[in-house]
Amino acid sequence: MALVILAHPTFDKSLANKIIIKELKCSNIDVEIRNIHDLYPDYNIDVKAEQEALLRHKTIIFQYPFYWYSMPAILKLWFDVVFEYQFAYGSKGDKLKDKNFVPSFTVGSSQSSYTALGFQHFRVYEFCKHLEQTAYHTQMNYIDPIYFYGTSLAAGYTENEIKANAKHHAQKLIQKLLELGE
Repeated sequence: MALVILAHPTFDKSLANKIIIKELKCSNIDVEIRNIHDLYPDYNIDVKAEQEALLRHKTIIFQYPFYWYSMPAILKLWFDVVFEYQFAYGSKGDKLKDKNFVPSFTVGSSQSSYTALGFQHFRVYEFCKHLEQTAYHTQMNYIDPIYFYGTSLAAGYTENEIKANAKHHAQKLIQKLLELGE
């Protein structure tokens, strides 16, 4: 069974992330989905409950929209309080050792904007180094991020394009989970 930490502040309005979660639920893979915005609308995260969820799973997927070249605030807070000293790191902090760390996110802009000469000036993976280091620091197995571009209606993408790409994204995620033995 895989754990999905879903961190979308407006999940009810999402096209892409809703489809990804729906496809995961409909797959043959057993997943536990923790929508941390629904669980903690006041941002008062139950650290022990979240740590217990992490301990139950070999693979942890972090599903979210790419916000300001990073993650939504609640997911950053989640990492800050859940990956605590002597749980995730430190002399006795090996509770996440050998678990799979899978970033899975949606990017509103186009792929061409995430180039040296594009509007964003950097490739998406360059913004993910903090995720990779977090995985290494906690002795987790970092899995390269699974993401896709063009998830924003405001950026000119159509609903049909977004839905089709989200389904494709979900299939890539499901395939990765199967490869990881989930």
